[in-house]
Amino acid sequence: MQAGILLVASQRELRRELFDTLDKEGHPPIHSARDTTHAAILLEGREPLALIVLVVEGDGRSSLTLCEQLRLLPPCADAPVIAVLVDEATIKPTQLPPMIGGWLYASQIGTELIARWQQLRSGEKPRDAEKISNVSQALPLAAAGGDYRFVFEDGEGDWLIVDPYAERVIEASPAYMRHSGLANSVLTSLTLHEVLSFESVSMEKAFADGDRHWLACQRKSIRGHDTGEASVRRVHHGGRDLAALHFRSNRAGVRPTVALMLLARLFSGTHDDAGVLEAAQLLLDEMSLDYLAVWSARPEESSVPTQVVQRWRGDEQVWPGPQLQSSLRLVLSGRTLMHPHDARRLADVDPLIGQLGLRGFVGLPLLDERYSVLGALLAGSRSPFGEPEIVEPVLRCAAAHFAHTLELRRTREQGRAEGLLDALTGLPNRLLFNDRLDTIIREANRTGETFAVLFVDLDRFKFINDTLGHAVGDQVLVAVTQRLRSSVRASDTVARYAGDEFTIVLRHIVKTDDVLRVAEKIVQLMDAPLHLDDGPELQVTASIGISFFPEDAPDAETLLKHADEAMYAAKSLGRNNYRVYDVSPAQEQQNAALKARLRHAEGNGELRVFYQPQINAGTEDIVGMEALLRWEHPELGNIGPGFFIPLAEETGLIVSIGEWVLRTACKQAKAWEERFGLGLRLGVNLSAVQLMQPDLSEIVASVLEETGLDPGLLEMEVTESISIKAAPNLMENMQKLHRLGCHIAIDDFGTGAASLDYLRKLPADRIKIDQSFVRNIGVDPDDEAIVRATIEMAHRLKRGVVAEGVEIEQHLQFLRANHCDELQGYLFCRPLPQASFERLLAERERLLSGVQDKLQA
Repeated sequence: MQAGILLVASQRELRRELFDTLDKEGHPPIHSARDTTHAAILLEGREPLALIVLVVEGDGRSSLTLCEQLRLLPPCADAPVIAVLVDEATIKPTQLPPMIGGWLYASQIGTELIARWQQLRSGEKPRDAEKISNVSQALPLAAAGGDYRFVFEDGEGDWLIVDPYAERVIEASPAYMRHSGLANSVLTSLTLHEVLSFESVSMEKAFADGDRHWLACQRKSIRGHDTGEASVRRVHHGGRDLAALHFRSNRAGVRPTVALMLLARLFSGTHDDAGVLEAAQLLLDEMSLDYLAVWSARPEESSVPTQVVQRWRGDEQVWPGPQLQSSLRLVLSGRTLMHPHDARRLADVDPLIGQLGLRGFVGLPLLDERYSVLGALLAGSRSPFGEPEIVEPVLRCAAAHFAHTLELRRTREQGRAEGLLDALTGLPNRLLFNDRLDTIIREANRTGETFAVLFVDLDRFKFINDTLGHAVGDQVLVAVTQRLRSSVRASDTVARYAGDEFTIVLRHIVKTDDVLRVAEKIVQLMDAPLHLDDGPELQVTASIGISFFPEDAPDAETLLKHADEAMYAAKSLGRNNYRVYDVSPAQEQQNAALKARLRHAEGNGELRVFYQPQINAGTEDIVGMEALLRWEHPELGNIGPGFFIPLAEETGLIVSIGEWVLRTACKQAKAWEERFGLGLRLGVNLSAVQLMQPDLSEIVASVLEETGLDPGLLEMEVTESISIKAAPNLMENMQKLHRLGCHIAIDDFGTGAASLDYLRKLPADRIKIDQSFVRNIGVDPDDEAIVRATIEMAHRLKRGVVAEGVEIEQHLQFLRANHCDELQGYLFCRPLPQASFERLLAERERLLSGVQDKLQA
């Protein structure tokens, strides 16, 4: 009796299509079953089967269980299995169990099923033929006669196999269908021009060249179009010349690098109402969501939750009330809901999800530092989430951001009753002003805005208080407040900083003259006499100091300090006027003297290299060190690098000084390697000026050859604030250093605006999280979320992570819990001169040898 074939599919149409395809080839008997029970009845007393064809739906769990149950039936025990994936299936081919020997899509039954079976019978196993780690190198193997389909099993790449002559899509990879939201049957029914369009070249040229260069393009998706880039290469399959296209989307929900940039933009936003609206729109656009809502709730008051923001990419809706949304109620109770592709099963109990037709849905509680629920973040999509492992951490970070905003809002509301507003004038006081200034600076860093800080001090106010009494003084302060408010716009901020001191922030400055006109207006208004109730006519003047962001300072404390200095300069010139902060002639003279002295500092032995250890987070052993330059001035003592490095860059001395540091550190690292047998990685900083030197790689190669240090032990650190565009040779130099065998680290990561460019373009092996974020662990949930997300995204991109500024045990525990690789900071060791660092290594060696002796004993 001829061995039979078993077809198992719950859908009658698919069973019929499978039966007809095999029947036309003359393969009786064919058994068609709905499930295991049905199959057991059909196979009772039958001989072993020649083939099992199993239709896989959804995430594949029920189908895989069915497969295991079939194996228990004697006729099915040794039969090969082919899986047929319905186009809407979310399971990846790589997730299919080993018992399945081949696979295809339901839309390919008529064209591929027989070929799949023939491959199994001939012993060909394309899924096991080549073990590859890099998909970009896989398709040339297909050109040599293999099957391109094994590339799809990687599960990560968005691939299209295209017939460029017929201008049709032959097949799409699971990732492509998942990310575009379009089934294989839809894609193959469209013309190539309907599926894809290139921006800079014609489609014909892109496919004719097939040169694997990345080209900007758009592809059709369930939402209209996705932007991104694609590379094309030629392949040969089934006797035909085809083309393989690899697409990389610019959507944050698909690519980790884009998601990391989204997080940087998200956390650089403000924490006010406008910031919440901007963040919501940013998430909706970049994550390709269809629905997003942020709710605020006060469970302790048993009040109805209020909607902070809602975004919906669709027609007008009659929205069900919060009491009807069961998902919202669950999230507000502290539950996390994760349904990346099966949200439809919630539609029966939540009218919102059914009404919007959501297939992907996430609900996250917004928690404060005490893990009390402040509200809820709900996000959904009408198609399954393309990459849940990317979408989930991004939305969790967004939830932390929204939670911090809600907490800050409530703190401010409470603060009004606790004194954040000045009781006399109604103006923000020092605490609230400082908070607003920090917020304005964060927004300015994101938008490139310029603004001014004015420090206003009343002249001889103490005399008014002493002679006329504090009641009159209070009236003067109220009258001055009214005059200051009338001098500025609604978008500006006026605060009572202390006593008779006022501070003003003038936003969105186009040119310096705009600020000077406001200062002049204030001086003129103050010059007019004050008419107080039942009191004397008073003449009250003011002195004003002005500083500009970012020209005069990048932070709030220094901006206020410079404005204060300018105010005292105005007083020294006769009061009742204003002055803009400027470097004093004495300071300029000192800078010129230091520049001259710096030219001879190296020759005079005033420059020294200190070393700070880098520690493995798990073992707490020393695995590397950073070389840090110090200047010991004979008269002024130690001069901080933050002061003299800019001077060295201005004069061009940084090139020769940088080479001296590199040579000194490499020589010392080699000496320690020979003495202690410990190959420590050496980190050396490169300045922007050095990175623009065309012969940088030659200098590094010469130093390595001279000192004998292994290039693999040298790590060149590039600060993120250096613009790739501003340093014309940066990319070329970094590539050359990498080819030498040196490692590349991105320093001060998270403080600049180039995170995406740096991660995507530089051959970076490691990133160093800036200490400004690390020091806020345990203090600022936003910074904790940034650190956590940075570590996770870096690991997804196969980059190592070093955290700088680790100072307390709480930092260590947090970083270790979040799988940071290495740590650097005062908790372990300060930067040490050469002799002290050598003693540290000797002590380490002594302790380890003692432990070894005990183990041997």
